[in-house]
Amino acid sequence: MKKLRYGLIGCGRISKNHFEAVSQIAEADYVACADVIKEKAEQAAKTYQIPKYYTNYLEMLEKEELDAVSICSPSGMHPLHGIDVADHKINVITEKPMAINIEAADKLIKACDMNNVHLFVVKQNRLNSTMQLLKNAIDKNRFGRIYMAQANVFWQRPQAYYDAEKWRGTWEFDGGAFMNQASHYVDAIYWLLGNVDSVVATTATMARKIEAEDTGCAILKFRSGIIATLNVTMLTYPKNFEGSITIIGEKGTVKVGGVAVNKIEKWEFEDYDDDDRIAQDANYQPPNVYGFGHNPYYRNVTDVLLGIGIPSTDGRDGRKSVEIIQAVYQSAKLGKKISLPL
Repeated sequence: MKKLRYGLIGCGRISKNHFEAVSQIAEADYVACADVIKEKAEQAAKTYQIPKYYTNYLEMLEKEELDAVSICSPSGMHPLHGIDVADHKINVITEKPMAINIEAADKLIKACDMNNVHLFVVKQNRLNSTMQLLKNAIDKNRFGRIYMAQANVFWQRPQAYYDAEKWRGTWEFDGGAFMNQASHYVDAIYWLLGNVDSVVATTATMARKIEAEDTGCAILKFRSGIIATLNVTMLTYPKNFEGSITIIGEKGTVKVGGVAVNKIEKWEFEDYDDDDRIAQDANYQPPNVYGFGHNPYYRNVTDVLLGIGIPSTDGRDGRKSVEIIQAVYQSAKLGKKISLPL
């Protein structure tokens, strides 16, 4: 059996989830990793038994025969790294957000199109058992007309978190609470409810010494007429408290809560469906706010590259949440409603 050969750029906080997910897939292996900080690359290679590590990712792209490269570098560098990977005719797997503005996202999409390689954007929360059940309920029209939705991200990121990496909380490489921590929830709202028509938002930097926001609220009006609110803060005392999505419709009410959409806290519909039994047992305890979604995500990526699967997310899909968050920032800055598409 031919094993797929994966590489990884950026051996920081999130890379662990990528290494561990691929270690559970028989048909793929990480054969190389790269980080500008030698100790990080060396430690990752040692911990996950990766044969080669590099401090220059371009050297890795030149020397290694790779089927795909996972990009786990600072958010603002995802397009640059992704374009370099695509230009080497290697498939791209990028962490969220795929870029911190739609112009950069479009450049990355174009580079992958021109080089005829796949662009996978990590959206692991979609693959949580709880979120799959909620998506099924919407697809089966169990809610009837949906009136309202709410996403809450009440987490804690102390000053030490931002101080640990210079790029965190900067406009150039990161963005704030919406672009970094809440982007999965923005993606989930779009994935569940469709295209957004307009955004009104207020943001603030209340307690952290960073350029971008640590707290904010946004009202989203969907093309379907649904009104949704996004409430985000990194200042929750004393630790991560809630990552939730609530949907309210004419025939159903659901809240998927917990720390990271891992618990069905409310599940009530007018008509019975077999999913109702499954919903009672769908709760799980994730090891962290990232959940277990990287495992099925990499299963899908591997199946696609082996020619036996269809991509669950691509660049155009990943671009949507970037556009919505960019509209949030524009609205907060200008103090007015922003219409989409931008």
